[in-house]
Amino acid sequence: MATIPASDPDRRSLAEQVSQWAPGPDTRRDDMSPAAAAALHALLGSGPGPRDIVPPLWHWLYFLEWLPPALLAADGHPLGGGAAPPLTDRRRMFAGGRIRINAPLLFGEPAERTSTLSNTEIKHGRTGEMLLVTVRTEVVQRQRICVVEEQDLIYRSGPPTAGSQPMSASQPPATPTADRSVPRRTRFQADPVTLFRFSALTANCHRIHYDLPYAQNVEGYPGLVVHGPLLALAMAEQLRTHPSGRAVSSMRYRFRQPLFGGERASITADEAPSRTEFAVLGPDDTVRATAVAQYAQAGSPEPATTTGDTQ
Repeated sequence: MATIPASDPDRRSLAEQVSQWAPGPDTRRDDMSPAAAAALHALLGSGPGPRDIVPPLWHWLYFLEWLPPALLAADGHPLGGGAAPPLTDRRRMFAGGRIRINAPLLFGEPAERTSTLSNTEIKHGRTGEMLLVTVRTEVVQRQRICVVEEQDLIYRSGPPTAGSQPMSASQPPATPTADRSVPRRTRFQADPVTLFRFSALTANCHRIHYDLPYAQNVEGYPGLVVHGPLLALAMAEQLRTHPSGRAVSSMRYRFRQPLFGGERASITADEAPSRTEFAVLGPDDTVRATAVAQYAQAGSPEPATTTGDTQ
């Protein structure tokens, strides 16, 4: 379903615009070639590359869709279909998500991914009305569900207003980190070249990540926006570059405030016996993103991705 043209004077509420929106399941297949993983490893540039097992969150490199220009909206996203709601002057933010790993995904083994619209909710924050969309995805390989994921996306309608770009009411403003020591702190910085390369690797055409005039003049950001998935992968990469041998059974991640291209950030990792907590800190030590990885209990009936197995 196509979006309403920006010139259309009809400025209906978000609820009215999506009242008839009911997309069906989106199923895609992929051979899970290790070539995509090799490209991401080159971009991240940390530790040895993965071998047989797909590391946590690296399935985002697969099941991609490249659409012709005629099917893309002005923001670079698809005009419609799947989880793209039919909104006027649509603007999109990635809020966060949750993943459960029942069994490891393997490179070189055909897999099938099915995504469905799980939930929609209209919210009202200090910057206006927004639509929260939750998409549920299952990835099947060797006739079993290996990965179950939910992603939360925030959509707005209409042109941005001054100061409207801080995260929504469901994502509180960034706050300083707690005054405590953490076992690890790793530097992180994404320049425009990194953002461009990651956009290409994940078929993410959203112009806020590579088109500076668009990001500033149309969507109201001060600079290029670092991809939420790149921040989540950077946090998950700590599991791979500092392997503990423990099996990751689940991970949840949340994006609290944008990080911009060129900003000098850092990633903290706070380890506990059953979990590791991560945070991406901006140059002023404010929290931009967080994640928690849970480890499988001993004797778990289902195998899960083991951090040591990805080396």
